[in-house]
Parts: sequence; structure tokens; C-alpha cells
Amino acid sequence: MRSLHRDIGFFVIGLTVIYSLSGIVLMYPGTGVFKHETRIEKTVSRNLKADKLSRALRIKGLKVVREEGEIIHFKINAHHGTYNKTTGNAVYSSEKVPFVLAKFNKLHKAKYKANSKEVVHWFVTVFGVLLIFLAISSFWMFKPGSKFFKRGLYISIAGGLGAVILMFFR
Repeated sequence: MRSLHRDIGFFVIGLTVIYSLSGIVLMYPGTGVFKHETRIEKTVSRNLKADKLSRALRIKGLKVVREEGEIIHFKINAHHGTYNKTTGNAVYSSEKVPFVLAKFNKLHKAKYKANSKEVVHWFVTVFGVLLIFLAISSFWMFKPGSKFFKRGLYISIAGGLGAVILMFFR
């Protein structure tokens, strides 16, 4: 059991680090932490009404601030942008995480799609099963009844209770 625990632990350590980093990034979505500002220019349909602009640009949370003639001024979180009704040109800034962190986040948020043949879904499932194995197999690292076994049992119970408390008071 010790050998399996050790080898599986070494196998999952890289993915665990990636999941940890992306989890930290995902905890602060609206703060700009880990993000850099990017200027974006898009051309969409001309003569869009203010209420259709969000859908055309595919931006959630877009709020129209004001209209001045042919120009619509809008806001996305803390960033501003403009849309020219005559040309269909939209210019705005957006915050994005660096490329590598974006890839980590995509892996972290992997979703299972029916009939999916993507390897990532099975890899993430196997990763979860291996983590469960590591958690349970840790009880075989020490003899039952020993001081370390009891200590590990108490810490495990405290961790489980902490998770339950967080679920109900979130």
C-alpha cells in the first residue's frame, strides 16, 4: 500500500499543482489579480441598438452608459468601450489571464459533454479517483491504534467537518 500511495502521489503531483494554481486564480474572477489589460477591436453589424450590442460582441455584463449621435459608450466591469453605429466598429479593453494560466483554468473547468471523445474528461476523472485513493490509502501508512494513526483520523474528521460547515454557511 505504501508503494502504491507513493507512486500514485508522484504521478498526480504535477496536475495537483496546476489545479491548485488555477483554483487560486479562479477564486478572484472580478479583481484583476493575475490579469493583464488587452485592447480589443471588433467589427460587428452596423446600426445595432444598444440592447443588441452585448449579444453581438458576446460580452456578458455589458452596460450602455450613454449614446452620443452614432457612438454608443458602454462599460464592462471597470473598463469602457465604444461602438460606432455607422462603421460597426467596437473598441474596448478587457482583462485576461496570461495564456498558460488560461489553459490551466480551462483544464480546471473541464466539463463532460455527452458522447465526448476528449481525453481531458477521462483524465480529470482518473485524477479525481486517484486523489480519493490517496486520501483513503493514507490510513494504511501507520498501524491502527498507534499515536500517528489516531492523530491522522482526528485531522481527517476535522477536515471533513470543516468542509461540511463551509457547505452550509457559504
